[in-house]
Parts: sequence; structure tokens; C-alpha cells
Amino acid sequence: MPSGGAAKPAPLGSVTSGTADRIDTGIGELNRVLGGGLTKGTLTLIAGEPGIGKSTLILQTAIQIARQGMVALYVSGEESAEQIRMRADRIADESIPPSLMVMAETNIDAVADAVTDTSPSFLIIDSIQTMYADDITGAAGGVSQIRTCTDVLMRIGKNRNIPVFIVAHVTKAGELAGPKVIEHLVDCVLAFSGERSQGFRLLTASKNRFGTTSEVGAFDMREEGLVEIADLSGSLLDGPLGKTEGTIATAVYEGTRPLLMEIQALTASAGTGFPRRSSIGVEAARLSMILAVLEKKARLDLSSADVYLNVVGGLKPEGTSADLAAALAIWSSAKGVIVPAGVVAVGEVGLAGEIRSVRGADKMVSEAAALGFNRFILPAKNIEKLKTPAGLRLTGVSNIQEAIALLQV
Repeated sequence: MPSGGAAKPAPLGSVTSGTADRIDTGIGELNRVLGGGLTKGTLTLIAGEPGIGKSTLILQTAIQIARQGMVALYVSGEESAEQIRMRADRIADESIPPSLMVMAETNIDAVADAVTDTSPSFLIIDSIQTMYADDITGAAGGVSQIRTCTDVLMRIGKNRNIPVFIVAHVTKAGELAGPKVIEHLVDCVLAFSGERSQGFRLLTASKNRFGTTSEVGAFDMREEGLVEIADLSGSLLDGPLGKTEGTIATAVYEGTRPLLMEIQALTASAGTGFPRRSSIGVEAARLSMILAVLEKKARLDLSSADVYLNVVGGLKPEGTSADLAAALAIWSSAKGVIVPAGVVAVGEVGLAGEIRSVRGADKMVSEAAALGFNRFILPAKNIEKLKTPAGLRLTGVSNIQEAIALLQV
């Protein structure tokens, strides 16, 4: 039951609206994904596989914030202070600021006391699975311990109006290694992903109460730490475009910027009576729908063929603007026809085979022209409102048959 001093209902129209108070992290790609920087009083969860670079990213963030004269407190339950200092020496391009505080501790009550003593402007917990509270039974990492510790950190952030970053590991299946309830408690959930054998890293948000969830941040893991990738489209288009069948460029509008990427498809004779359908970056249901449209409207028989579809770079584009490119890549592989390197295709494929318009087409066209592409295949309804950039030919299509006919010329 609410206490006597609890807030009372008020008309929503009488509530003052304002922008969130944010802190510049000093890292542009992180600011982009967060929606403009760290929002004060919020709890942010960053998850990823062990060794992917989560600790490096948040340590770089802490260094940048400390260089602005603010106190940043880095609490580690996995590494000693000496280990953190060694990593900081490697990634810091100059001296470590004195306002960056470090603490090796796993007791959440001791962390709360340290926050009282140091009054930080930014708090990092690495990781939440190592924290425990004395009054809760069970080992660190259990459901009760994680929930209690997260609740303590949430109250610290709200009461002191400081942003709190907590790190969480994920399982091999990509799920949070702990109760899903922490996703409900936090204000923002970030996912840091990539192949540990490669340097490319992606930062995305699956939940953000103070920004969009469609932004993508890109980094390159190097010896000196994580380096921002300003030209994400260029880094995603280093494959065999125009050299082999089954490859084509497409574009999506993620958050506030257009991204060009490569889609690859492979069709091969099925070795059994049950053809395989596999996709990376595209939902399986979406792939099945595209295959059905190709069979019905383009007379492409894939009933005895395995079909593999891949979005290069590990991206999982939101929306349906990559449908047309996926369909053309599959057709290209099945027919052995190479799509020219300068071609980009975007558009949503409908069940009747029609190509529906997509949002952000003007931004995608401008990005394609800047990257040197010479032909852009897109929905006919989009082309009516676009200006053609120099060096780029725009071709509008109304259905999948028209799009395929362009590649047969």
C-alpha cells in the first residue's frame, strides 16, 4: 500500500515535458546507440560473450568521462585493480585521469558505501553475476542475488541522479546468463557482438527508454582498444560483389543513418528428401515467404534445393527493405547469373509479388551514390519522390518479375 507521502494522480497534460539530462561519453558510436549520451539516473545493461570487449568499451568510456573532470567509479568483481590498470595503460592514449577510481569488490553493500564516499558521476559494475548481498541466501549469480543487487544499483542511480552501467555475460545461445528479470528493471539493454577471431564489433540496443532501438554502433578491436568505425557501409561491402553469383548489395535505414551491406545466397541440390532452409540476419519466416513468392510469381523451383541466406557482417537489419535484395540473391544463385558490382536493390516483397515502398529511400540513394554505386533498384512508388544523384541510375520496379528481368538483360 502507498505511504501517506506518496505521489497523487495528476492530469498528464499538466506534467512538464523536457529532454533527458545526458553526459557525453566521448565515444561517438556509443552516444549514437544510447540516443545522445548517458542519461543521468538511468541503469544500463551491456551484455555480450566473454572476451568480446565489453570491459574494454566501458573502461574507455570511464576514461573519457573522467577526462571531463567527473568522477568515474569502476567496480570489478572479476579482475584485480592491477589487471584493470594494465588494460587502462594499453588503451589510454595519454595519462590516466586521477578522477577515475577503481575498486575490486563483489559485496553490493561495500559498493554502496564506496559510492557514498566518492560521490561518482558515473558508476560501472563488472559484472552483475559476481555481485552478492549479505542478507540474501544463495551464491552470487543466482536469481535472488542478481535481482537484489540490480535493485540496489537502480536505487543508487535514481537517488543520486547518476548513470550506472552493469555488465552481464550471455550464454552460447545468446541469452543473458541470469534471470531475464534484469532486462525488465533496467532502462537500457545494449548488446555487444562480433567474432572474437575478427576485429569487427557491433553495438545495438534491444531496449532504450530514452532513445531508439534501431541505432547501430560499429567498432574495430585493435591492440590499443576499440576504435570507432565511421564508414560502416564501406566496411560491410568488402566482399565478392560482382564476382560470383548469389551476392548483391542492399540498404537499410537504421536509426538516423543509412547502411549499405551485402547479402549472400547459396542454393545447392539437397542431399536428402528434406531441403534445408538456413538464414543468418534474416528471420526464417521471412525467408520462407520470399521463397514462396519466388516459386509462385517467378516460377523458380527450389523444392529440391537447400537454400542458405546470409547478411554479411553479422547485422540483423530491421524492417523489410532488404527483401528484394534477398530474393534477387537467391534467384542469382539458382540461375548462375552474376549481379553487377554496382547494383543496389531495396524494397519490401509482398505476398502477391509486388514491391512495396520503404522509408528512408532518399538517404539510402545518397549513401549509394557516395560509395560509387551506379544503379539503384527500388520500389516504383519511392522513385516518384526522389532526385537522381550524379552517376547513379534509379530504376523503379512494381513487382518481383520486373526486378528479375533487369538482371536478365
